[in-house]
Amino acid sequence: MSNRTLVDAYIKELEAEYTSTRKCLERIPVTSLDFKPHPKSMEMGYLTLLVAEIPLWITFMVEKGEVDFATYERFEFTTAEELLDHFEEVFNGARKSLSGITDDDLDAPFHLKREGQILFTQPKREGIGSTINHWVHHRGQLTVYMRLNDIAVPSIYGPSADDRTF
Repeated sequence: MSNRTLVDAYIKELEAEYTSTRKCLERIPVTSLDFKPHPKSMEMGYLTLLVAEIPLWITFMVEKGEVDFATYERFEFTTAEELLDHFEEVFNGARKSLSGITDDDLDAPFHLKREGQILFTQPKREGIGSTINHWVHHRGQLTVYMRLNDIAVPSIYGPSADDRTF
């Protein structure tokens, strides 16, 4: 079998970030989704969905080799349960997609498009790594929104002021 060192590392990293991400998503009340800390900031509902949905980008990278902003359909939710179910589905989809490839497959290009026009292209190996970083970044942003709304911030890489269990 071909080498899977990097693919397995990506799966391990996804799995390592799963629990903290889910703990954050579980705590977001739908009554807070309209919150914006600043007029230039995104709404908490958009940010929450972004954090829940970023693993889907990995599935698109692996299975389709592209994401087109014009055809990308954002999930719509009205309850926390719907959001969490969606997160589980996209997370498991990303893990399954990665499980079916080898490191050699990561050399294939990934294209980010808008209305069919290529905005940029990069190897999947770079796209997947930066997507995981992007996911962690936005989860961190979400914890700031949580703090500003007195929503208990879970432990992520160590205890938080609200959750000293680790």
